[in-house]
Amino acid sequence: MEQILYAVLALGAFALCAAIILAIASKVFHIEGDPLSDKVDALLPQTQCGQCGFPGCRPYADAVASHAADVNHCVPGGERTMLAIADLMGVEPKSLDEEEAVPMVAFVREDECIGCTLCIKACPVDAIIGAPKQYHTVIADHCTGCVLCLEPCPVDCIDMIAKPELLEHWSWPLPNTQRAQIGAERRESHQHA
Repeated sequence: MEQILYAVLALGAFALCAAIILAIASKVFHIEGDPLSDKVDALLPQTQCGQCGFPGCRPYADAVASHAADVNHCVPGGERTMLAIADLMGVEPKSLDEEEAVPMVAFVREDECIGCTLCIKACPVDAIIGAPKQYHTVIADHCTGCVLCLEPCPVDCIDMIAKPELLEHWSWPLPNTQRAQIGAERRESHQHA
């Protein structure tokens, strides 16, 4: 019985020493993140879709913050995200990489769905719900239209449809001249701040 007690005490002492060493190492080797990169990353939709040419939103934010990439590569974020990033960076807004299209969402044809859950695993924003061997469906408000769920579906039962424009999300579109004026005012106030 004494041997077990000594073993438990020795293991506890080792764990305590390891915890102290790790705590000291985390303080000594702590690396601060780039605050500008953090702000750009907060503006991105976090779909991790790779449509910008980077493996995820954080690498794209790092590239934008270091001026290695333009502000107009985020397809799911669209024009609003591009304008917000341009305003934050203090650069001129650019036209989007791809022509602005109607926002799309995934739609699962439930009568053809086999419940394989491959689309659920592929969705970066958890917009698809369902259980194994059960029908799946898409939460349209969460879907960003990244199309990452289409390829893994073995029965091809997912379609991309136009996102329904609900009254609570609708707003008057700004004319191009007013957009340019607002962008110039934001940049001017940002430079004086």
